[in-house]
Amino acid sequence: MPAKRSGMGIFMEKKLVSFVIPCYRSAQTIGGVTEEVGAAMGALGAYEYEIILVNDGSPDDTLREIRRLCAANPRIRGVDLARNFGQHAALMAGFHEAQGDLLVCLDDDGQTPAAEVGKLLAAIEDGADVVYARYGHKQHNAFRNFGSRVNDWMLCLMLHKPKDLFVSSYFAARRFVMEEMLRYENAFPYVIGLVLRTTRNIVNVTVEHRERKAGVSGYTFGKLLSLWFNGFTAFSEKPLRIATITGIGCAAAGFLYGIYTVIKKLVVPDVPVGFSALMSGIMFIGGMLMLLLGMIGEYIGRIYICMNHAPQFVVRERIGLDEEKDGEQTTK
Repeated sequence: MPAKRSGMGIFMEKKLVSFVIPCYRSAQTIGGVTEEVGAAMGALGAYEYEIILVNDGSPDDTLREIRRLCAANPRIRGVDLARNFGQHAALMAGFHEAQGDLLVCLDDDGQTPAAEVGKLLAAIEDGADVVYARYGHKQHNAFRNFGSRVNDWMLCLMLHKPKDLFVSSYFAARRFVMEEMLRYENAFPYVIGLVLRTTRNIVNVTVEHRERKAGVSGYTFGKLLSLWFNGFTAFSEKPLRIATITGIGCAAAGFLYGIYTVIKKLVVPDVPVGFSALMSGIMFIGGMLMLLLGMIGEYIGRIYICMNHAPQFVVRERIGLDEEKDGEQTTK
């Protein structure tokens, strides 16, 4: 393999692995994660590595900790976003800085075991394009587990994810997969959707999932809901087809009920036409119309935002990056 240049110098005949870690409220945990990455990669002689930490507008001392880590270790580099853009946008920001032959993404809270990265890299070497970590027993709370199940159902229905494939925030991918994801420039990135549209050569490896040692999850119900909407509106037209089918079904039901009402009136003239039934029908049809119009409006709104060239992310500062990065466009 030819020499590969990165911020750490020149490495001969060793693949470079880029770790991209989005950071939010992780001042107490990110240092331990980077130490674990270093220990794990030190045991794997076939690779060199770099770590890219993306501060996603964290309100605590995460940026200060990233600065400290970058100053202490030349393998670690940082990206500070101008505000909170969300996990997937932060990942895309890190992808733009990654120089590795292989990509590894993991969480900043220590729940995803960096010590087991060798399993993911081994599966890549065995021929897989993307490898997702499957957790033997997840240590998330009931709300996060419920959100994961809904997200998995949505991926199967909307994006044709194989039912036996487990997707998570801890994964490894080949360089060409990352480059294909970087071709997506719209304002609503969804990394899982980008992976699924790039390749189906995806496998799972089983790893441990740890309990959170500090802090709480940054995913609220609102953020999870936004993530689900982003997933199916950015990469699938099925919701619009469902809206069409629902409209046809409601129209057919209304037509049949109208026939039933006429026949009933002819057979039993004294039966009064029910006001409550009429209002129920109106409320049902009205509610369905508002729901389906809202769904269509969601698509139109996203088209409008993309036409206005809303950025995926805005970089305030790069920390410890190569000099040739200085002056580059900081909005993507």
